[in-house]
Amino acid sequence: MTIQEATAEIAIIGAGPCGLTFARLLEQHGMTDYAVYERDAGRTANRAGGSLDLRPGSGQRALEEAGLIDEFKRLARYEDTVFTIYDTKGKEHLRLGEGRDAPEIDRLQLQEILLDSVPEDKVRWGHALVDAQLGSDGRPVLTFGNGVKVSGFKLVVGTDGAWSKVRPLITPSKPVYTGRTYFETRIQPTNPLYESAISLLGRGSTSAVGDNHILLSQKQGDASYRLYLGFQMPEHILRQGGQYDLSDADKVEAARSMLLDDKHYGTWAESYKQLIRHATDFRGWSLYSLPAAGLSEGGEQGWKAVSGVTLAGDAAHLTPPNGEGVNLAMTDALDLAGRISRWTGLSEGERTQDALDAVVREYEAIMLPRGLKSISKGHMMTDIMFAESHEPFVKLLKSFIQMEGKKETDGGS
Repeated sequence: MTIQEATAEIAIIGAGPCGLTFARLLEQHGMTDYAVYERDAGRTANRAGGSLDLRPGSGQRALEEAGLIDEFKRLARYEDTVFTIYDTKGKEHLRLGEGRDAPEIDRLQLQEILLDSVPEDKVRWGHALVDAQLGSDGRPVLTFGNGVKVSGFKLVVGTDGAWSKVRPLITPSKPVYTGRTYFETRIQPTNPLYESAISLLGRGSTSAVGDNHILLSQKQGDASYRLYLGFQMPEHILRQGGQYDLSDADKVEAARSMLLDDKHYGTWAESYKQLIRHATDFRGWSLYSLPAAGLSEGGEQGWKAVSGVTLAGDAAHLTPPNGEGVNLAMTDALDLAGRISRWTGLSEGERTQDALDAVVREYEAIMLPRGLKSISKGHMMTDIMFAESHEPFVKLLKSFIQMEGKKETDGGS
């Protein structure tokens, strides 16, 4: 396979919110010598993704710097900020978030905003990275599934998610299964149960918790509901050919029956069981996390500084859901782009590889501790959300409310 010489200084691997935010911010800083490599065949190839809440100090701040905040506000659902916690019998225990400045937007809508903000020719569709190695000159060599092999980039930024192919250049750490899995399903407006779902779930998001199980709902921009039914289960069961391989229609119905068993949701309120009976579009979402060792310097599994390579978003600090994922990823993009802009502002003689590596190390010095904190919070929240009772989750969220109130009283310090 012939190795092509890179035609851009920076390669961004992955056209998700993190990678595209980074690309747009480079454009804003006048840095146009980059390329985004994405595995999907085109912008309409992958329609998966739920709803995201973007927060003022992180996700929204990145969009402000990117000059996209007005586009975001036109699509953001400020009416969907409410979050309600119930027990397994459908009794409400806490409602919060009304009027909060963390509006919801569908992931697909956010991605469309970002894609529209970068030149079309910057995104190389149909380029699934299968391997990344360091060449004899010390620079990364990228091998794609379509047969293309490229080398010569001054910087490769892995924003390629949980199973990043760039990550092994920096750390051998791999995602570890948390033991919990979600069954994601939908209630569409055409579903005969839709009116009942509106009455039960309302706007925003809900979480019914208990018996070491959880049932989450999210109102989507198309008025449908996404449901997430989560609990402990063996890692292999959802894999291709596994007991509940959800690409097999018969196994989808077997999964539905399993969910309605008394070991799972069979003893829950009838209204919740009705949702399960009528839900469609089943898919699995197993929860993984990177070990903390992978973000710490030193040791066999530790993070090592590599010239011309770095990570951002889930590729850098994959964590169980903690409400911060996309916001943290977009903050990574903001911090990295800001530091690279300093490098691009240097004179031609000063814009060396060493100078670029130095600003990347500055970014990592901020990103890694933040990522470690997020992983710790993710594990703590996962344990609480999958608890025997709803009470620990209610207590945790009330403590968050108190902390937010104290910040406002202290002037945000």
